[in-house]
Amino acid sequence: MTNVSDCPLPRIILLLSGKRKCGKDFLADALLKRLGMEEAQIIRISEPIKRHWADWKGLHLDELLSDGAYKERYRKEMIEWSDARRQEDYGVFCRAACTTVDRPICIVSDIRRKTDVRYFRETYGPERIRTVRIEASEAIRAERGWQFQTSVDDVQSECDLDDYGPWDLLVRNEQADDVEGLLERLTKLVSS
Repeated sequence: MTNVSDCPLPRIILLLSGKRKCGKDFLADALLKRLGMEEAQIIRISEPIKRHWADWKGLHLDELLSDGAYKERYRKEMIEWSDARRQEDYGVFCRAACTTVDRPICIVSDIRRKTDVRYFRETYGPERIRTVRIEASEAIRAERGWQFQTSVDDVQSECDLDDYGPWDLLVRNEQADDVEGLLERLTKLVSS
């Protein structure tokens, strides 16, 4: 197991994966609200990527971190740049994101690659890791604002985990009235 910082290890690390607009961030935020900020926290692997990008290009970090058109303008370039960094060190962004881990439950809201899962398993031990795949149909994702983009939706950052498995939990996030049921399943997973 790779050495981590002097911070106490989390009891559970919940790795959320899914396509764009499947509801990863929405469910992560709702789960955090349910568990409470004393017990849990959210980290995003994309945050150090976007922070670097904002500094380098003189962009607004808050807007890059949001779920809007501003971020989408730079998505393809950020993917290409971050893929090049990952070729040098597959765990570079996971490691940077984990510098703030300090709660018993850590929710990672944006697992996109097999190497992301590998990093967390190797660093924290497989017994702490819970993997979740969130799915939603293309029609539902389109209702949420998704539009297919070449070199974004057909590259490793969106497709690498399509053939990964088995997942500890596989959920369909399509019905607004089923959020409570999804949260119950996620809560049970982090309690086990």
